[in-house]
Amino acid sequence: MTADVVFLVSGIALLAAVVLPSLLHKAAISAPIVLLAMGMLIGLLPTPDGLVLDPVENRAVVEHVTEVTVLLALMGVGLALDRPLDLRSWSSIRRWSVTWRLLLLAMPLCIGAVALLGWGLLGLAPATALLLGAVLAPTDPVLASDIQVEGPVTEGHEDEIDEEDEVRFALTSEAGLNDGLAFPFVYAAILAATEGAFASWGAGWFGWELVGKVAVGVLTGLAVGWVLAKIAFRAPSPSLRMAEQGEPLLAFAALLLAYGTSEVLHGYGFLAVFVAAMTLRSAERGNEYHEHMHQVVERLERLMTLFVLLLLGMALTHGLLAHLDWRGALLALVLVLVVRPLSALLALRVGHAKAKEVSGLDSRERLVTAFFGVRGIGSLYYLAYATGAAAFDGQRWLWSTVAFTIVLSVILHGVLATPAMARLEKRRKERGKQVRPRGPGGPGESGAGAGAPVTSTA
Repeated sequence: MTADVVFLVSGIALLAAVVLPSLLHKAAISAPIVLLAMGMLIGLLPTPDGLVLDPVENRAVVEHVTEVTVLLALMGVGLALDRPLDLRSWSSIRRWSVTWRLLLLAMPLCIGAVALLGWGLLGLAPATALLLGAVLAPTDPVLASDIQVEGPVTEGHEDEIDEEDEVRFALTSEAGLNDGLAFPFVYAAILAATEGAFASWGAGWFGWELVGKVAVGVLTGLAVGWVLAKIAFRAPSPSLRMAEQGEPLLAFAALLLAYGTSEVLHGYGFLAVFVAAMTLRSAERGNEYHEHMHQVVERLERLMTLFVLLLLGMALTHGLLAHLDWRGALLALVLVLVVRPLSALLALRVGHAKAKEVSGLDSRERLVTAFFGVRGIGSLYYLAYATGAAAFDGQRWLWSTVAFTIVLSVILHGVLATPAMARLEKRRKERGKQVRPRGPGGPGESGAGAGAPVTSTA
């Protein structure tokens, strides 16, 4: 890609970041749809010499750009959530029951269903089918702003916490955690492609990739968030108390420290960043400093998201879908319209077959929560990472299929999100529940409102 094109796309992304949130916040169309369309229009212009938008040839670039975008989204989501999570308190853990159901039941069901469909019906190699399931299973914290919570609520604004909006909380907390928890299954696909039979790597994968790395990521995030919270809010020296100075760049320090430390220790960095953000948020919860940090992260995240969406739109007109066939299209449709909704509904009903409400969700809210499992930039990152670590059959087909799934999700969920959430909020008002008004939001606004710091130890 030439420098001129980078400047052009960056300028358009910045302009869109300023204009689109206010322009579209009441429209039944999301900013990601507009950005994809804009990218496609740019892609139809005469192509500069040296411009290459092939994700296979630019795999490393795609991996790192999407990696940064997801990290910013995870930091923003962690800072946005207001619902405490104290791992030492069973009652606190139970208040997150809808999140655990979506993570521990719905996500593995999605992975298994896509993998079985790809292997048994579409004839994919087992490793390729498993990779496709792992890549497409996690919901996205980047493109789901219309269905997520707003920003952190601080002292004097407690009445704005949307505690009754379990749908936004469920989708936000799920998206924040499942990007890290999808990694074990991506590694399983890599091991299947490189090591062969499950018997040769299964035990090690379970002990380290599934359990050990998750523990390292969580503990690293807790430690980094706790230390930085102590410094920012309670350091003996006033010059170190960044909360008093209002310096929001601490959020980026937390992101880099949590991610870097976890990766050095071979844990899951995505998980560490989200946990660090939640732990930092749990300190001095009413302090406006949390709003400052969230706002600066949110703005950069929005810009990166717009940049990626424009490039994705350009790539669509440069042959990104050239290798899509009926198998890929069918799999995408089944995942978005059948597998995700049914697996989430099942997860939310297990053990509560006759209950009118499950984890605070009534029947309509469960339907919305189950349906809006947005696929997005995280899937691009996982695919780029995995194809750089191992050779998978049909890489270009994989890129076409994943890209088509993302486009399908962006269009379908983007068109339906605003009216669906507006209808739920109207019902909630009619039932006398408090609703926090939502302001303009960009495609990268991970929002906040009903969310969650990780422990009360900070």
